Amino acid sequence: MTTAASMRAIRLRPSIARPSSLPNSIRISSRHASTASETATNARSTATRTKNLIYGTLLTFGLSFGYLYVTDTRASVHQWLVVPALRQIYPDGEEAHHAGSAILKALHSFGLNPRERGNPDAQGDLSVEIFGHVLSNPIGTSAGIDKGAEVPTPLLDLGAGIVEVGGVTPLPQPGNPKPRVFRLPSQNALINRYGFNSEGAETVAMRLRHRVREFAYHMGLGIDEEAERKILNGDAGVPPGSLTPGRLMAVQITKNKDTPEGDIEAVKRDYSFCVQHLGKYADIIVVNVSSPNTPGLRSLQNVEPLTHLLTSVVKAVKQVDRKVKPAIMVKVSPDEDSEEQITGICEAVWDSGVDGVIVGNTTKKRPDPLPKGYALPAKEAQILLEQGGYSGPQMFERTLALVKKYRKTLDDGPRQAPPPPPSPPQTEETPSPVTTTVAETLDSAKSNAKDITSSLSTTTPTPSESTPSNVDDLAPSAPTLSLPPPTSTSSPAPAPNNPRKVLFATGGITNGRQAREILDSGASVAMVYTALIYGGVGTISRIKREMRDDAAAAAAAGEKK
Repeated sequence: MTTAASMRAIRLRPSIARPSSLPNSIRISSRHASTASETATNARSTATRTKNLIYGTLLTFGLSFGYLYVTDTRASVHQWLVVPALRQIYPDGEEAHHAGSAILKALHSFGLNPRERGNPDAQGDLSVEIFGHVLSNPIGTSAGIDKGAEVPTPLLDLGAGIVEVGGVTPLPQPGNPKPRVFRLPSQNALINRYGFNSEGAETVAMRLRHRVREFAYHMGLGIDEEAERKILNGDAGVPPGSLTPGRLMAVQITKNKDTPEGDIEAVKRDYSFCVQHLGKYADIIVVNVSSPNTPGLRSLQNVEPLTHLLTSVVKAVKQVDRKVKPAIMVKVSPDEDSEEQITGICEAVWDSGVDGVIVGNTTKKRPDPLPKGYALPAKEAQILLEQGGYSGPQMFERTLALVKKYRKTLDDGPRQAPPPPPSPPQTEETPSPVTTTVAETLDSAKSNAKDITSSLSTTTPTPSESTPSNVDDLAPSAPTLSLPPPTSTSSPAPAPNNPRKVLFATGGITNGRQAREILDSGASVAMVYTALIYGGVGTISRIKREMRDDAAAAAAAGEKK
């Protein structure tokens, strides 16, 4: 019984299907489903990877292209987007200027600053030689763009042959009250009355020292004083100011506002103080006596005080602790344009031994709007009444005329006094007249000793200077050489033994044609200021491109003839 019941229970227990007992068709179908699922998954993964690769490539390409475009000075976005945006965001011109400088400085710290790409100056078609250096091109930026030497390297990256920083005063001073910068957008012009707001010579010198030592560190020379000395003495093979082959950096200096212009000794101390702190970090020292916004400064352009001042600067530069001393230029006003004023300034340049002149600054005058007959918007007409120096395209013709006048006057050389008339032979019948004539001749020779000496040497200091450390600086009290042969008094005598004085020009230069005109008239460098403010960081590249295009067009026209 038990066995039979057990057998029935076994027969009635439901059987559980085993995989091995599944039909082949079911097993094959299940395997195909699993493979299809894996294939679909793999396909989706492949598509995702392909899509990500495409997106990544496009993003990389876009970022690379964007980087190359935005950091290229030729990109039109700088002129047509960045400049108007800054103008809208910052209604005050000075605030916009500070913002632009801060942005440029920040971008440079990350390597994202705009720069001229492709080295277009490598062909040498725009090169010019000055002060023993071959500049890659003759376009420069004027002082005022970088007052405190905060962004000289990014400015050099924009393609300029020369960058001028400053002006720098001996002691910090705030400048004139704000607002002090006013835009005239319809004219692409500005009026400013900054009044030399400056952080002071010591602060600016510290900033430039850090720049040199950082350069030395990247050159593998260290970061200490000895490394700095190596760079300044030319061991790195670059100019000690610009730190860039084919480029130079000028540092503009001036006096403090509260230094009375009538106290020439105090004025000389101001400029000498700046030279002592800043001279070794500059390729060129620029003596500014031309700003209209510092009371009495332009009175220093009179021949006597200017000669005293420039002579003291020359003496200070000789003591700069560097193998090759910086060149010295004086920056003069466009408003002192009479023949007498120009001749006096040039005489001071010759007598002191200064190397050249920068012609032009802002003007107190208010030129007519362009085009003639154009009525200014009411707001801009009101701005024209603001006090300060005017800068803009309207100044170009005046700058061009001044360059021609200064070039001719400087090339004529220092004026040379005519010799005294010959004495008549002495006889017994006329002893008294003969004695009188000889005395007058000696007096005349003594009174003209300074002019004769200056024709023989351009580095003679003025009698009021303290005893020089170099015997070569001593000025004889009377000529030690015989009087020169008689010359015509109608024209100055040339100075063949002296190097030709260098001219820079600034004021109203906005395009390549104007730059070429300035250079053809005798200037070695054409400098821009307002054009850069309105045109953006691509202005230098554009002007050079226009110069090359004009040269190519002229050459093509010549071939056709």
